[in-house]
Amino acid sequence: MAGHNSGRNILIGLTAGAMLGIVARLIAAGNAWLPWLIEHLTLPIGQIFMRLLFMLVVPLLFSALVIGVQGLDVRHLGRLGVRMLVYTAVMSLIAVSIGISLVNGLQPGVGLPDTVRDSALTSASVTVPPNQADASGASFFVSMFPDNPVKAASNGDMIGVILFALFFGVALSFTRTSAARQLSEVIQGIYEVSMTLINGVLKLAPLGVGALIFTMTVRLGADIFVPLLAYVGVVLLGLGLHMFVVYPLSVFFLGKRSPLVFFKDIRLVMTTAFATASSSATLPTALKVAEEDLQLTPHISRFVLTAGSAMNQNGTALFEGVTVLFLAQVFGVHLAVSEQLTIMAICVLGGIGTAGVPAGSIPVIAMILVKYHIPVEGLALIMGVDRFLDMCRTTLNVTGDLVAAVYLTQSEADAGINGVRVD
Repeated sequence: MAGHNSGRNILIGLTAGAMLGIVARLIAAGNAWLPWLIEHLTLPIGQIFMRLLFMLVVPLLFSALVIGVQGLDVRHLGRLGVRMLVYTAVMSLIAVSIGISLVNGLQPGVGLPDTVRDSALTSASVTVPPNQADASGASFFVSMFPDNPVKAASNGDMIGVILFALFFGVALSFTRTSAARQLSEVIQGIYEVSMTLINGVLKLAPLGVGALIFTMTVRLGADIFVPLLAYVGVVLLGLGLHMFVVYPLSVFFLGKRSPLVFFKDIRLVMTTAFATASSSATLPTALKVAEEDLQLTPHISRFVLTAGSAMNQNGTALFEGVTVLFLAQVFGVHLAVSEQLTIMAICVLGGIGTAGVPAGSIPVIAMILVKYHIPVEGLALIMGVDRFLDMCRTTLNVTGDLVAAVYLTQSEADAGINGVRVD
């Protein structure tokens, strides 16, 4: 219920800010008090809200990744854990590729007048780090590995932070000492505190979003909302393609089951995921359906669904990629192919560390925007429609976990593992 209220309040903040901004632009354009109001009230409020989000990116992402990877228990699970990781990475890569291809093909953010874009580019309110030196081939691959994780975090090098967290989580999984167990509990505590903080920050979202959208509509006008509708359509199209094309192919060819029967069996899970917009909250229902309706092997389904609720988030990865490229188009920020490939990698890896709660992907998107000099005020537009899109992508995420469980159950059966039941 709290999630629904939060989404409703953000929508109210978006609507109020947009309407007031349009009215102010129509009746007070040219008056000295309007720029003063923006510079001294609405823009600072929006800046504070965005900075609070940025503040939590590194601790939230690091702790979620470490916990997720360590929870795989790589040493004991062996082949199953490796297959899960590979399958998750491939499916997330397919999802992001679909999303980015749709944005490049349909270009939902293109069409604003150049004067509007120039105004938007001057309104960036968060200091951005300098771009890393362009690299290609081997040098680009080497640059992905941080020589100093603290420096990587301070410079907004998200791939560096993600890779360090992945290595740290794997090492923690292999370290069986009392000190390592205590460290794991500490990192779990950091994650829980970070989630408490981000839930608190999101309570300020209606005010922050309202202030940002007021500033944006005063400066850019109502034209900014035309691309927004196209953006929503592109996200839904991408999610639909992955849900009703990619997943059925996986169920049929890898899981050796009927896609129609599969979707019929998981209706309760999909409904719960859509209603709660939380992979974590849907987990109990998913576990029950996996064992009772899909009749998957319990130890496989429990492992896949538990790890997948935090790591196998295809919908989130797709959403993050679409959002970054859409806002780049809106504000006229050109992203080279190499930069888009880097964004794809960040989204695939970031999907592993994105919290399985409503709006859990917003901090990651915010940091990517900063990294590529895309005005973060645009995030206010996204947050206004994020609740509905979050419900849709969470449904895709949870469905993807069950698809993965079907595949891994079948793969274990094909490998001759005893005790695995398949239809």
